[in-house]
Amino acid sequence: MHQLTIEPTFTAWRDAARLLLHHDVPPQQIDWHDTRAAPALPLSGLALPLDPPSKPHHRVPPRFLEQAQTVAHHRDPRRWSILYRTLHRLTHGEPQLLSIASDDDVRDLEVMAKAVHRDRHKMTAFVRFKRVERDAEPHYVAWYKPAHYVVPLAAPHFRDRYAAMRWSILTADECVHWDGNDLRFTPGVARDAAPADDELETLWLQYYGSIFNPARIKLGAMRKEMPVRYWPQLPETRIIPDLLQAAPARVAEMVARSQALATEMDMTDVPQTNSIKILREAACACTRCPLYKPATQTVFGEGPDDADVVFVGEQPGDGEDRAGKPFVGPAGRLLDEVLEEVGIDRKRVYVTNAVKHFKFEPRGTRRIHVKPNAREIAACNVWVTKELEIIKPSVLVLLGATAAQALVGRQFRITQQRGEIFESAWSPWTMATFHPSALLRVPDEAARQEMRAHFTADLTQVSKKLRHAG
Repeated sequence: MHQLTIEPTFTAWRDAARLLLHHDVPPQQIDWHDTRAAPALPLSGLALPLDPPSKPHHRVPPRFLEQAQTVAHHRDPRRWSILYRTLHRLTHGEPQLLSIASDDDVRDLEVMAKAVHRDRHKMTAFVRFKRVERDAEPHYVAWYKPAHYVVPLAAPHFRDRYAAMRWSILTADECVHWDGNDLRFTPGVARDAAPADDELETLWLQYYGSIFNPARIKLGAMRKEMPVRYWPQLPETRIIPDLLQAAPARVAEMVARSQALATEMDMTDVPQTNSIKILREAACACTRCPLYKPATQTVFGEGPDDADVVFVGEQPGDGEDRAGKPFVGPAGRLLDEVLEEVGIDRKRVYVTNAVKHFKFEPRGTRRIHVKPNAREIAACNVWVTKELEIIKPSVLVLLGATAAQALVGRQFRITQQRGEIFESAWSPWTMATFHPSALLRVPDEAARQEMRAHFTADLTQVSKKLRHAG
């Protein structure tokens, strides 16, 4: 075994590897090191020319060279050995090696390359500059702790994005500086070389606090995208605990403002009537939310005004939008099938939706369903609640989460409360179950049949209640 210490760069490794390969030195005879851990040493005990061959005798896939340039920035000291061993195998009878994903060397290089790419991305996202004065001119300085040696990889991003600024990024490995013309690299420094807080950081904290959305807190996703080990170098992490503590109160305030806004909306388009026909005609001119613009028409509820049972879904689909009638597409046909199966006369049922216009996104010649948002549901809520006030059903069935949350509350969960009977503001006997379209979207046959059985059992409860009431 011979020790070889090189400069910690791809170029240094490439030149040494080319020399070793030229003299057919097997990987197991070389113990690779770089000057970050030890001073540079020659190839001890090997009688080889110091200069590499003028022309390589071996060809390797461009993919390997590209990957090697990335892996050279990884912090694992084994990277040089793995790179040379892979190179030697590629040129000694295994030209298709890189296509074998299960190979240990191939897998290690792939994992290292992904880690370097990810760390470069994290650096471009998590560097925070602080303003200092140098020679009576502003200079912006940041301190960062990368997981790998990615400063040279990330530097062009900052050069292009902050071309008009003079800045420095300090790390313990190496530093990079931009003077408006050239990038300059210098040795690494300690954390205390960076400046303390400044006015820019105070403004950033104020801005971060103002855009922090307490209603969309997902701590798992936050820690995945912004791992805790980066937090000491991010000023905004100092205020995250306070923001999280205040989140419930801020969410309650947001909900209260939203409800107040909905209450204050112009109600002149909603007639004070006990006639479903008059209400339907008024809804056809509804412009309370933007969904009326791309939709073909308003799809209002349908069925007898004195129906004992009302089914409320989410919104019309493509077929309903074109026909102007609710539940006439595939989901409607499935609903009809189950209603007949459990003994409920569809002609005695009133069916409607929480949202009266079809929300979609065009995809070629197709229109793909898009779930309505909270503002759109709130804007349409006046129509469905007015329908229920007029009909006064003895049984109310909410099909899907959107309908349940629109009429019962955002805290309602179909997965936990499906099939339960409870009293609501609209009916003394209320139940939520799956939307028929949810059954149609299940790809697994066994799971779909199980879901169908639950859906049928829920509607069987409705049938029994109607028969008992009759």
